[in-house]
Amino acid sequence: MLTERYKLASYLKEDETFHYARKALSKRFPARAHDHDYFEVFIVIRGRTAHWINGVMQNLHQGQLVFVRPSDAHAFKAAREGCEIINVMFRKETVAHLVSRYHDTLAGRLFDAPGPLPELHTLGPRRFERALAVATQLQTADRALARIEEFLLVLANRVASPERQIVISGPGWFSAACSAAQHVEVFAQGAPGFIEAAGRSHEHVCRTCKEVLGITPTEYINRIRMDHAARLLRTEDTSIEKVASICGFENTSYFYRLFARQFGATPKRYRSTHKRDPFAAMD
Repeated sequence: MLTERYKLASYLKEDETFHYARKALSKRFPARAHDHDYFEVFIVIRGRTAHWINGVMQNLHQGQLVFVRPSDAHAFKAAREGCEIINVMFRKETVAHLVSRYHDTLAGRLFDAPGPLPELHTLGPRRFERALAVATQLQTADRALARIEEFLLVLANRVASPERQIVISGPGWFSAACSAAQHVEVFAQGAPGFIEAAGRSHEHVCRTCKEVLGITPTEYINRIRMDHAARLLRTEDTSIEKVASICGFENTSYFYRLFARQFGATPKRYRSTHKRDPFAAMD
């Protein structure tokens, strides 16, 4: 597909730092794709769309979030039922500052992601609602630098979960499923939730998971569940039975076995070792 370049100066006044748009996509591809002299983020808020990006066709749906880099050439065509997105464009300097300032969080991911395709995240219901709320607030906000930085940091810290190895090495649909699997709404369902998020057959997901990660979907999801359980045990007073339930385990004995296998200690011992009362004096 032939490509033309879009320029941020066409959208912004001199004192503005970002552009916000909420729009319904056309049901036909444009004559040309486009790349940019700016960064952008878009969220699919309704329907589905074919997304041509750097020569690859992605099928996107509601709840998916994409971080587009300046060199990424792309174009959209809405599905029959239509598609609506929120799109936010912002200056290169904004990203350069954030990556420099928050290098430990942003280097190599989101706006700074390497590889042929930009990062794609499939959001669970709660994170989708959060992304939609913070993006919608930009519509009437001052176009100030503080507002766009706040928006991007919320996406980085509270919406898009880092999964660097997956994003870099896995196919697009698998990367999206791994991103979705970081959310409790998905991993609490176990491997079936992961396979549903992938939108592929059980056999295809299992084969890809073994090729990319060297483990089965069940092993992958259980690692995520145990990591979440460990965070709860370190930071909350929730009962161990409740922690197991939050992570999707009806069988507490099975939860205990998996936790001990991953952390080398029972949940009770792990909590007593790692949890500290912030109001108690330290020896």
